[in-house]
Amino acid sequence: MYRFFIQPQLDKFNNSLIGYELLMKKKTDQGWRPPANFSDVPSHTMAEVLIATTKLLALKIGSVSVNINRNQLMDKEVRDAIIEAQSILRPLRLVVELTEDIPDEDWPNDTLIPLIKDFINYGMDFSLDDCGTGVNQLDQIKDMVPMASEIKFAIQNFGEKLRDPDIESKVIFWRDFSKKNNLRFILEGIEDDRDDELADSLNIDLRQGYYYGKPRLLKLHPDDDKF
Repeated sequence: MYRFFIQPQLDKFNNSLIGYELLMKKKTDQGWRPPANFSDVPSHTMAEVLIATTKLLALKIGSVSVNINRNQLMDKEVRDAIIEAQSILRPLRLVVELTEDIPDEDWPNDTLIPLIKDFINYGMDFSLDDCGTGVNQLDQIKDMVPMASEIKFAIQNFGEKLRDPDIESKVIFWRDFSKKNNLRFILEGIEDDRDDELADSLNIDLRQGYYYGKPRLLKLHPDDDKF
């Protein structure tokens, strides 16, 4: 069984909530776990759970984000579900985050870009997630940058703390790249006071992580959290 969990995204300097991200997890004997590969989630399941979840959301915030990888972007059933989700959520804005997962096929950006433009034409924002990892390296996403509203960098993807000089230089690169291209920059993976303070020192306002709020299960049935 798959369900979405919801995690807040914050503007630290204005002390305000800017949105939520939907994070899909699978119910296992060990508890709720992210899928090893999101392409393993059947398209119909992804579509069905997304639509059912968005019908429950009545949030007085600007946006709700959902992750898809390139396999899912190429799947019409998933794309149709995302478009329906946006129609349900309106006037909330759906942000489609393209993740770094390595796809089954090496689809060229020329194939992906028209599909992304369809989302934008329906009033959604497009985000490049987990930049600097997987297939979201700069040379692989540069053609998509003009369509993006947002770039996200996840320090947990590198297995290093933000206070590590190497990871700090990567954060600074993507922060400055976002500013140069007039994009929102969200730093993910803030876990403790020291991460928070260093993000302050790097003048990064938009943040996400366990430090600000752990993902919370959005139940579709009363017994979803029973094991």
